[in-house]
Amino acid sequence: MKALLLMGSPRRNGNTAALLAPFREELESAGMETETVWLYDRDVRPCTACRRCQEDWTAFGCSQADDVSEIFNQVLESGLVVLATPIYSWYCTPPMKALLDRLVYGMNKFYGKEKGPSLWAGKAVALLTTCGYRPEKGTDLFEEGMRRYCRHSGLRYLGGHAERHLGYDTVFMDEGKATRTRAFARELAAAI
Repeated sequence: MKALLLMGSPRRNGNTAALLAPFREELESAGMETETVWLYDRDVRPCTACRRCQEDWTAFGCSQADDVSEIFNQVLESGLVVLATPIYSWYCTPPMKALLDRLVYGMNKFYGKEKGPSLWAGKAVALLTTCGYRPEKGTDLFEEGMRRYCRHSGLRYLGGHAERHLGYDTVFMDEGKATRTRAFARELAAAI
C-alpha cells in the first residue's frame, strides 16, 4: 500500500520535518511505500469557486493549470493520505489549506446541478502536526475541521498525532517524540 505524505511546512529542517522522518521510517518498515510532496515547492493556487470541476464526474477537472492536478492523481493512487503540517494560528499552513479547498471540490462532485460521487470515498486520512501550544489547545481546531472534512467527503479519519515545541531556544526533537511518533505510524499501518 502507498502512503502519500503531504508536507505543509516551509522548512525542510524544521520541527514537522523532524517528526516526519521517524514516522515515514516506521511506515516503510511496516511494508508501506511512501511518497512525500512538499507543498511549498509546488504551485498550489487557491480555489476560485468556478465549479468547472463539477462538470466531469470522472476527473479532477479544475480550470487552473498548476500542480494540484498531479497531486489529485497521487491521492487517488494512495491508500493513506497523511497531512503533515505545523499549526499556524490554530490551523494548517496556507498551501495545505489551498490544497484541501481544491481537493474537496475536485474530488467531491457534490456541487453541480446534480449531486455526483466522491471520487476518494473510503481513503484513509491521518494528521501529523507540530505546534507551540499544548496539542489539546493548539491542534484541536484543525483536527476537528479535518474530522468534518473527512465525514463530508466519505474519507476514513484515522486520527492525528501532535507534538509540542516549547520555544525557539529549545531543542524540538527528542527520543520521546520519536517513540510516540513511531507508535502512531504503527497504529496507522495496522488500521489500514
